[in-house]
Amino acid sequence: MEGFTGIIMEWMQHLGVSESTSMLLLRIGVILTMLLLAVLIDRSSRKFVIPLIRRITTKTDFKWDDYIFNGRVLNDLCSLISPIVIYALLPLVLPSDAFLDVVMRLCWAYIIVVLMKLAYSVITSLYTMSSEDDKLKNHALKGFYQMLKLAVICIGSIIIVSTLIDKNPIAILTGLGAGTAILMLVFQDTIKGFVAGVQLIANDMLRPGDWITMPKYGADGDVIEVTLTTVKVQNWDKTITTIPPYALVNDSFQNWRGMFDTGGRRIKRSINIDMNTVRFCTEEEMAEFRKQPWMEGFEATGKEEVNLYIFRHYIEYYLRHHPKVNADMTLLVRQLQPTAQGMPVELYFFSADTAWGYYEQIQAEVFEHVLAMLHVFKLRAFQNPTGIDFHKSSDI
Repeated sequence: MEGFTGIIMEWMQHLGVSESTSMLLLRIGVILTMLLLAVLIDRSSRKFVIPLIRRITTKTDFKWDDYIFNGRVLNDLCSLISPIVIYALLPLVLPSDAFLDVVMRLCWAYIIVVLMKLAYSVITSLYTMSSEDDKLKNHALKGFYQMLKLAVICIGSIIIVSTLIDKNPIAILTGLGAGTAILMLVFQDTIKGFVAGVQLIANDMLRPGDWITMPKYGADGDVIEVTLTTVKVQNWDKTITTIPPYALVNDSFQNWRGMFDTGGRRIKRSINIDMNTVRFCTEEEMAEFRKQPWMEGFEATGKEEVNLYIFRHYIEYYLRHHPKVNADMTLLVRQLQPTAQGMPVELYFFSADTAWGYYEQIQAEVFEHVLAMLHVFKLRAFQNPTGIDFHKSSDI
């Protein structure tokens, strides 16, 4: 290089250019050549290397390489080429003095920034890959990846500062020890959110898409996002409630995921029977009942059967053969403690679908049928007297 430089210097001096001007022009030319070389390498890699890598990844049977080597990551990787070339050629261009040292530090700091951007893109790609994976997409991993990005920024910032001031990164970390209390105060929500997020993931307490209920925070709806500092819940009225992640760990909340996983939603409702209508069935009534298919499997309790007992047997048969009822789960038709409002008969069963609209439909359908069938068994639902009842009694 020195021999080539000497030849150029002699040639320019032969043309009548002074030594100082020749040296200046030579340095400018070398710098421009260096920059041109860096740009050419950068453009060539973007035009040829990136398409080559993308073709290779698309032909493989793996999916992870499509995410890791996506366009954003490869562009950030190519962005490293120019500063690395310049950093390597700077000692050949500039004299070994204080100015070269400053330029080298600035160039190295820029390389760290580009590396931080590359790491940021890789973490984003990993999050995208996990959010679309069948095994991982139901886990609240966004907060974890946000913490990784925060760690990249913190570590990169410390390295950049240590490079610019020519100090060991460990010495900077030691100096920050005195300000730890202040940093913890500033980032307390982030730190608590990260710890809570780890607990939520480790214990599988919460996933995006879960229906949760937390009256203390006015939350009753689906979880749409879990981050380091907030858990967003879209309520059924389409409003958004934000909850700190640590609140979900410290306080109690109800997660309805188990209901959806089992494939059945519980219906637990009772109807009050007027106890004045409970009586023994006549032989003629029993003869008619025995002709019905729902009497199959009926277990007699004695010579005379109570109409309420026959009614409960019918309702249980009706529920077990209803296409919208999950007959594989708990199914009961039971009596509760009699009250001044009559004898409560409770229907305890599970719908075959967990969707809210479906659930309300089957619930209404069953109880409409129950009310309509009461007269067949000579039973009557209890209700407090209304105006029409008093009007009938006055007519009598």
